[in-house]
Amino acid sequence: MITDPFFYAVAIPAVFLVGLSKGGLGGAMAVIAVPLIALAIPPVQAAAIMLPILIVMDMVSLWAWRHHSDRRTLVIMLPGAVIGIAIGWMTAALVTETLIKLIVGLVALGFSLQYFWKKYREHRAQEKIVPHGHRPLWGAFWGAISGFTSFVSHAGGPPYQLYTLPLGQDPKTYTGASVRYFAIVNAIKVVPYFLLGEFDATNLKTAAVLAPIAPLATLTGALIVRRMKPTVFYPVMYTMVLLTSFKLIYDGLAG
Repeated sequence: MITDPFFYAVAIPAVFLVGLSKGGLGGAMAVIAVPLIALAIPPVQAAAIMLPILIVMDMVSLWAWRHHSDRRTLVIMLPGAVIGIAIGWMTAALVTETLIKLIVGLVALGFSLQYFWKKYREHRAQEKIVPHGHRPLWGAFWGAISGFTSFVSHAGGPPYQLYTLPLGQDPKTYTGASVRYFAIVNAIKVVPYFLLGEFDATNLKTAAVLAPIAPLATLTGALIVRRMKPTVFYPVMYTMVLLTSFKLIYDGLAG
């Protein structure tokens, strides 16, 4: 088990932020976690420690959002996610994490700026943005990207949001589907992470020490989302994506 006090000084806030994200507050805070913990330990080790904690959070989230979901979203995106995870596993020694962060960050930046530009035009023209329906091929593509980036650095949130946010779902439906999607994705990631030798005794014991923070933070995030109206929820979510894009681009350029 890791005993360095500095590690816990950065890991405890990181785990709490991820818990808020898992509760329904979007992917920006989750993306921050691994880089924050990586201030104290290598990034790959940070990702390995976070995965069991993410699974604990997934279990709490599944209970909190058990009455809400969108089966269509899962059917469209999960097959692509499985392919993305497999590609991430097979290319683990070839693909750099920083390059992936830069690409995803640039895409997320363009996506969020497009939303705010549409909102500006909506305000000027007094017209509402009309959500579009499911597009299976588009959803499968972003599912694959999400699975790949999730495997590489637990950063599957932005690609998932690129497909799902424009659907304009009720916040509870959106969050319930997101919770189920990432619970399945994280469960699938266990096997390739184990085959890569990342689950040693040190990492697992450290994850067990941090795990009790997960339920409290996750339930707090769920409580906040349940009280948010769609007119508040979506601007907040797109702002999270925008902040995420800045962080990913910064990490990619710095690397």
